[in-house]
Amino acid sequence: MNLGQRSRLSAEEAETLATDALAYLAGDMEHLGRFLALAGIGPAELRDAAEEDGFLIGVLEFYMAHEALLLAFCEARGHRPTSIAIARHALDGTSRTDG
Repeated sequence: MNLGQRSRLSAEEAETLATDALAYLAGDMEHLGRFLALAGIGPAELRDAAEEDGFLIGVLEFYMAHEALLLAFCEARGHRPTSIAIARHALDGTSRTDG
């Protein structure tokens, strides 16, 4: 999924991007360990946690707080760095309207 210069994403596109970001993070043991520590979960709980509301927002926020990781992910996957913030906003918007 190449987002080009789009400024909006559907909830499904944002979730796909966030899930890809989580998969990429799983391949980086140093950053994954830091993320898990901040999330307060262990590696065995990661799959279940990924299904919880708000978890993917946390993944995207982690990327936004770690520029080197953000840039490496975007370069590897062909995304613009701003796509992470756009996806984060799209996921947050859906969580408010689901109730």
